[in-house]
Amino acid sequence: MANSSEMLKVLLVCGSGASSGFMAANIRKAAKKRNLNMDIKARGEAEIENYIHDIDALLVGPHLAYIVDEIEELTKDVHVKVLLMKPSYYSTLDGEAALDDLLRELNS
Repeated sequence: MANSSEMLKVLLVCGSGASSGFMAANIRKAAKKRNLNMDIKARGEAEIENYIHDIDALLVGPHLAYIVDEIEELTKDVHVKVLLMKPSYYSTLDGEAALDDLLRELNS
């Protein structure tokens, strides 16, 4: 993972941006508790291209699994880790579990 002086920039996308806003807030809280330097924004999937060059990781709502191929096509020339969030923590808006999943993915 990026060292503590570097901010990790994460974009979280869902269909409309409503549930992802809550999820992003919960991941922010979890990151703050662990003293992680992260910037987490939530947007609708239509906005991905506007952010793709400014982020390190892209968290995708589980209900958007069908567009992951398109997203990977968009990100193939940029160094962005794409992670399809698991329904188990997305449905409960569990920021701790989402952060664990993200960190595991970034370190793999």
